[in-house]
Amino acid sequence: MSLPTEIKIEKPSKERTGTPLLEINNLKQYYPIKKGIFSKTVGHVKAVDGLSLQIYPGETLGLVGESGCGKSTTGRAIVQLEKPSEGEIIFDGKNISNFTNREMRSIRTELQIIFQDPYSSLNPRKRIGDLLSEPLLFHKLATPSEAKKKVEDMLEIVGLPKSYRNRYPHEFSGGQRQRIGIARALILNPKLIVCDEPVSALDVSIQAQVLNLLKDLQNEFNLTYLFIGHGLGAVKYISDRIAVMYLGNIVEIAKTEEMFKNPKHPYTLALLNAYPVPNPHLRGRQRIVLEGDVPSPANPPKGCKFHTRCPIAQSKCREEVPVLTGVHHSVACHFPIN
Repeated sequence: MSLPTEIKIEKPSKERTGTPLLEINNLKQYYPIKKGIFSKTVGHVKAVDGLSLQIYPGETLGLVGESGCGKSTTGRAIVQLEKPSEGEIIFDGKNISNFTNREMRSIRTELQIIFQDPYSSLNPRKRIGDLLSEPLLFHKLATPSEAKKKVEDMLEIVGLPKSYRNRYPHEFSGGQRQRIGIARALILNPKLIVCDEPVSALDVSIQAQVLNLLKDLQNEFNLTYLFIGHGLGAVKYISDRIAVMYLGNIVEIAKTEEMFKNPKHPYTLALLNAYPVPNPHLRGRQRIVLEGDVPSPANPPKGCKFHTRCPIAQSKCREEVPVLTGVHHSVACHFPIN
C-alpha cells in the first residue's frame, strides 16, 4: 500500500446511521485513596465520573481534553484493561461491563487498542513476527504457517517490508514501532480500535503518515475508531465527530466542522484558542484564556466542574450540575456561548 507523505485537505463526513457499535452509559472509574497502617479508604480519585457517549459503525470519534481529564482511562475501560466502577459498556449489542476474562476472549478479536508508546507495549525479547502471530495462535485463528503469511501481509499493509518480521523492537524508529502497533491491533480484523494518542510522541511529518495510514486502513477494512488525543490538529483531521472531556465528563460533542466553527462550551473555546489558525482575518476572534490548574479529581468542584476556571461563570454554575443536552450538537453548560 502506498502511503501519502502529506496530510490530505478534503475529508468526507460520515452520517450516523443505525445502531451504535459502542454505547457507554454513565461510566465511572474510581480509584480508592488509602491512608494509615490499615490502608483505610479515605476517598476516591474520580478519573471518569458519569461519562456517556455513542460511536457508530465506520466513524471516528475524537476524544480531546487536557492531561488528567480521564481520556486514556476511558479507553482502557472500553477494552476492559480496567474494570469500570459503575456504568454500562455495550459493544455490538453485548454489555461487556461485567464480562469475566473467559467471556472477554470472544470479544478480544473485535475490540483492540493502539497504545501511545508502542515501545513499552512490545516485548523487547520477542521478534516482530512472534509478536504479531501470537494473537492469531492464541485465538486459534491460524496455523503457524498461515500466521507467518498473514504477518508478512500485514507488515506490507502498514508500510513495512515483510523481512522486518525477524527484527526486534529496539531496531525500529518510533514511527516504525507505531506501525507495528497498528499491525498488531489490526491483525485480528477487529470492528473497533481505541487509538490512545497514537501520534503524540511522533515527529510532525511522521504524524501525517500515520494519520493517513489510519484513514486508509479504516476505508479498506471498514474500521471504527475512538481517537484519543490532545493535539487538535490531528483530532480535527481524522475525526468525524469530537467529544470534549473535562475532569471525567463530556462537556460538548458535535461534528468536527461544527465544533470548530461554532463551539458552545467555554472550555471548548479555550482549547480552540490554543490551536494556531493560519488565518490573519481571525486575529480578532472571541478568545477565552484559561487561568489556574485543573482541579483535583479526588476533590472536584461542586456544580459545574469548570466553574473555577470559567470567565463567564455565575452563581448557578457553582450550585447546579449542567446536563449534556442537544441532538446534533450537545453541550453541558448553563450559559452556552452563542
